[in-house]
Amino acid sequence: MSMRALIRGLTAATAAAGAVALGLTAPTAQAATPLPYVAMGDSYSAGSGILPLDPTASLLCARSTADYPHVIASRTGDRLTDVTCGGAETKDFAGSQYPGVAPQLDALGDSTRLVTMTIGGNDNGTFIDALLACGSAGIVTVGNGAPCKALYGDSFDRTIDNSTYPAVRSALRAVRAKAPNARVAILGYPWIVPAKADPSCFVKMPIASGDVPYVRDIQTHLNAAVRRAARDTGATFVDLSGVSEGHDACAPVGTRWIEPVLFGSNYVPVHPNALGEREMATQTLKVLDAS
Repeated sequence: MSMRALIRGLTAATAAAGAVALGLTAPTAQAATPLPYVAMGDSYSAGSGILPLDPTASLLCARSTADYPHVIASRTGDRLTDVTCGGAETKDFAGSQYPGVAPQLDALGDSTRLVTMTIGGNDNGTFIDALLACGSAGIVTVGNGAPCKALYGDSFDRTIDNSTYPAVRSALRAVRAKAPNARVAILGYPWIVPAKADPSCFVKMPIASGDVPYVRDIQTHLNAAVRRAARDTGATFVDLSGVSEGHDACAPVGTRWIEPVLFGSNYVPVHPNALGEREMATQTLKVLDAS
């Protein structure tokens, strides 16, 4: 039996015992008691760019009702509190990201039983800086060479090791302190670019051919840092590298999980589409049920 199933069973059994003690008769086919579930994190968790927008969220968060937390809750029946917000960094767990947007940690408590998130990609501008830098360099060289790698070398990797990793680790520790009874799952980021350059993709993702593996390596390094932080804090890491292979922004419509910079369907580019969010939910549930 998985840990998730065990928690549900114990919760249902406790509720049933209470009903018997009060002399109440439970329905013959009673559904499992919904678990309090809090979704935290950045735009990859908020489904930013996918309509319809969540009317309970600040417009600045660009949170979608089709994000993977909503998909998970619809499949499990868990009681979702979604505080994901586009652009979130680890600092926004303890501080207000925008006026009127509470710190994400405020949503947690002793009763919380499940927490999911993606976080770290916005810290130190890792994603946006790498994509902007490599995209600009790729346009200048008309897709040839590896101009971004030549300019920036291992600077992104050093930032991930020295700043992003410790920040994610600290954020996970803060989550554990606020929700000591919760299962905490942190997802890696699905692939944005393929392992090898696809010349036909340059018009959608203007990254030079030699920089495609460079950008891929940066993302590999970021996901490894997230995995390491999860291991250090007892969180569950949801690895998306295998299942998202071939579903990057260069893949065709209907196959890709990530929309490209140009000619995509999302109003926020280089983010998961609705298919990507559904598949992120599927993989998260598989990992949770298997461990």
